[in-house]
This record gives sequence, C-alpha cells and structure tokens, in this order.
Amino acid sequence: MFCTIDFMKMKNVFILALLLIISFNAEAQSAKKLDKIIKRNYEIIECSIAKMSDKIVEYSLPGETIQISLDASQIARIDFASGRSQTFDAALSAPSVSSAPSVSSVSSVPLQNDSESKISDFKISYAPMKINTIAVLPVLYINSDTQESSEDIAKFAQNDLYSRLLDRSANIFPLTVQDLRTTNGLLRKAGIDYKNADEIPIEDLEKILGVDNIVTVKVSYSIDARTSSTTYNSGDIKVSGDHKKVSSSDISTTDSNTEKVYDYTIYFDMYKNSTKIYSQSRKPFFSDKDSWMDSVSYLLKRSPIYVKR
Repeated sequence: MFCTIDFMKMKNVFILALLLIISFNAEAQSAKKLDKIIKRNYEIIECSIAKMSDKIVEYSLPGETIQISLDASQIARIDFASGRSQTFDAALSAPSVSSAPSVSSVSSVPLQNDSESKISDFKISYAPMKINTIAVLPVLYINSDTQESSEDIAKFAQNDLYSRLLDRSANIFPLTVQDLRTTNGLLRKAGIDYKNADEIPIEDLEKILGVDNIVTVKVSYSIDARTSSTTYNSGDIKVSGDHKKVSSSDISTTDSNTEKVYDYTIYFDMYKNSTKIYSQSRKPFFSDKDSWMDSVSYLLKRSPIYVKR
C-alpha cells in the first residue's frame, strides 16, 4: 500500500519535472536571438541562417524547419545573433553598372519630356550610375497664395533634409546619400533648378544624377495675421462730503499684438528605379515659421527606407 503511494508520488514528481524542462526549453527557444538579413530593397528577415556561400544563403524562419534559399546578390548585410555583421558587395547585385553610360562615353542626349513639360530642346549628359545611392532634390518652398518661391529657403530646406539623412545613415542602410555638391552641380549643368525640378521625369533625373533613389519634398504655405489686444485700466478714487460722494479718474491702455500664422502642407515622395515607393502629405501640428521641419522629419522616419535600430 505504502509502496504504491510512494510510486505514485514519484511518478507525479517525474511528470512535473519533465513538464518544467519542456517549458524551460520552449522559453529558451522563444528567447533565442535571431539572425537578421537586410535585403537591398530594405526588407529585413529575422531568421536562423543554416548555410552561406558566395552565391546563396540558406535560412529558416522562426518555428520552421524548412530551409529557404536566397540569392546573395539580394543581400546588403547580415547581422548575426552573435553580434557579428557581414556586408555583401554591392557589385554582386549590379551587373549592369559596368554597362551604364558615363559622361565621357555619352554625348549630349535630348531629355525626353512629356507633352505637358515646360522645358523643351533640353540637352543632358548621363552620370555614371551609383547603385543604392539616394539624391535629395532642391525643395520647392512656395507661397500658395502668391506663387512666390524662395531660393534661399529652398536650399536651406534641401540641406536640412540632406543632414537628416546623413545623421540617420545607419537607419537607411544599405543606402548612401549623394553629396549635395554633386547633386546640385549635376542639376545646374543640366539647367535644372528648384523651380523646374518637379517638371523633369524621374527616370531622366536618375540618369542625370547617376542614382537609383531620389527623395523630393515640396512645402506649400500661406500666411495669415492674427491680432490680439489687451486693455489695462487704472485710476484714482476720491471720497468727499457727508454723503460719501465718490469720484474717479479712469485711465485705460490697450496693447495690440499681431502674429503671423503659417498654414503648411508638406508633400513627401520617394522613388526607386523610377518607381514611386512612398508618397505622403502632412500638415504640421503647430503654425509657427519652422513647423514644416518637424513634419519632414516625421515623414522621413515613416518612409520605407527608414529602419529602426
């Protein structure tokens, strides 16, 4: 009798221990750190890498045993669970680079404008193509009421967006940002400025600048005047006679204040290989002069090229 009870207790303890071991193993597997494959199209795959070669990487997804093969030419970098990173040569995915036309090998080529373009008889030269490179176009900063634009603010806004991309270079990997001097120099050579850049087809701009990614921003605004006033009262009160007659001399002062209120709309577009991959517009929450800058930063962080680290 007692032997049977002891055996049952031991059996229950054994089962409980087995369940605990299985639970611990499951938790360990769920907490297992995964490898990260960062593809050249900005996609990130969390997985366990099984095999690697110069041409193929084999991996399995969490909770699966089936191995998937991926061409190494599609991979920009692998961040291993161990903490080590491996960058893949961009030339593997760009066999067409060697055949891309260069400035020295291509004579002036007429720019193919659409029928509605205001630019005609336009001559350009193609720059050597740089794979996984993004160019920031001049920002059109225009008053929606008067249609007036400012070249100074257009350059400032372009430089601000360029700086934001540079500061977040780790977040936009594998992209690199083309230097502004290079971008603006090539545009100037082609006769393109902040006023007419949005009239040129993206495929032509990519060839002019030698990049496969382009970001464009347009800031449209209007200005209203908001007037507020404050009145201050002051005076002396005198009491005289048996009937407590009260007399006063009132002095009132009114201060007026006029404040400019900016109504912005920001248009943010990104292109990759002549295809629009992101297009958003946004109105800033605040209405001060520099509020458009926060909206540009907001849209950049939500674009497909931005990856949180």
